[in-house]
Amino acid sequence: MEDREQEQQSSSASASSSPPDTIAIAITHHGQQHILHFDPEATITDLARRVEETLFIPTANQKLLVPKLGLLKAAALPDPALRLAGHLTDKKIALMGTSSAEIASLHAASQEAAAQAERIASARQQQRRNAPKAWPSSSSRRSQEEESTYTFAALRALPHLPDPGRSLAFLERLRRDPGIRAAMRAHRFRVGLLTEMDPAAYTEATHEGTTRILGLNRNAGEAIELRLRTDAYDGYRDYRTIRRTLCHELAHNVHGPHDRSFWDLCHQIEREVDRASAWKERGGRAVGGDDAVYYEPVGGASEEVAYDHGGWTGGEFVLGGGGSGAGGSGSGSGSGGTISRREIIAKAAEERIKMMANSQQKQRQKQDERDGDSGSSA
Repeated sequence: MEDREQEQQSSSASASSSPPDTIAIAITHHGQQHILHFDPEATITDLARRVEETLFIPTANQKLLVPKLGLLKAAALPDPALRLAGHLTDKKIALMGTSSAEIASLHAASQEAAAQAERIASARQQQRRNAPKAWPSSSSRRSQEEESTYTFAALRALPHLPDPGRSLAFLERLRRDPGIRAAMRAHRFRVGLLTEMDPAAYTEATHEGTTRILGLNRNAGEAIELRLRTDAYDGYRDYRTIRRTLCHELAHNVHGPHDRSFWDLCHQIEREVDRASAWKERGGRAVGGDDAVYYEPVGGASEEVAYDHGGWTGGEFVLGGGGSGAGGSGSGSGSGGTISRREIIAKAAEERIKMMANSQQKQRQKQDERDGDSGSSA
């Protein structure tokens, strides 16, 4: 509490102790506030340049969420000459964007995953050369080739979260799921990296409720990220829910936006996965295994979950599986733009507000109709 008060006092002091003849602009990025000082004649273009110099976020990746002005992309400002004084002073400005270091880290992880997949493929090929000839049937050889081709090339748990080995086992379980394997062969899907997401990074709590993102898919199958853990990191979510989320994200390998074509493919994959796994249920074994372990209580009416908001294309590793769909920029086919996790969560909140508004409007209309009927009867 004392640290928070000291931080607030420090921020206030920084803003109030502006050098003479300058204006102070407060920007929040990743939960941290930055006070930047400018000449009174400075424009929003100067602000974008300063952000790139001090926070190392390229202008092309910068998005500013400004009250009344909305979401402004620094690379495509409607008014590049907009003066900061009188427009952005005394406002809570949220900065969204990925730094050059974060982009480099993502590319390095993708390259490492590709290299690991290549090493594994090479080792398997060597094993096949050394193995005695069993003369398998052509259909068996074809099935084995498809199994090794249409799959997840690499799995990765988050090392900074508790018991990463257990998460890795969960991801392996998904990769070996007979329904998932059958669907990936049928649609010829290959995903470079299957990984888990940090629940804290994809949960947004406001006075209107809590929004949770369940999964994301990057660049039409380059990487898929799934929410495996409970919010408190003390357990894992229901296996069936996670597997259904994976079906959703696999559909983003083909379609970015959440349009009719996407939903038709998504439901088709879900049916294929259920059919291929049905033999386990007929044998008396639940698909999810020990559901007591992979269970999270369902929240109240104020809690909202979303699979994602369309597949996305770009440098920030947060997942989605498509882009211009539910509020993202870019598409699953790689049509450009970058969507951050804060934008994904913001769009989910916006959709929830719209749904609530539509519901309230329908209730008012019904009430007006009832009042009108009562008046006519009288």
